[in-house]
Amino acid sequence: MPKMKTKSSAKKRFAITATGKIKRKHAFKSHILTKKTKKQKRNLTQTGTVDKADEKSVKQMLIMS
Repeated sequence: MPKMKTKSSAKKRFAITATGKIKRKHAFKSHILTKKTKKQKRNLTQTGTVDKADEKSVKQMLIMS
């Protein structure tokens, strides 16, 4: 049987913190930034955490089982 591999897309997008939460970046910060306010762009720069409902599926993509 072949090796279990982590999802490359998830590996690039998420990181697990020391407390077990999953860090993520905000969407809508790549292009069409002229119509967005400075405050909106500044807030999109900061990292967020994955919602509790999605944590299980994201961890499954990251951790080989």
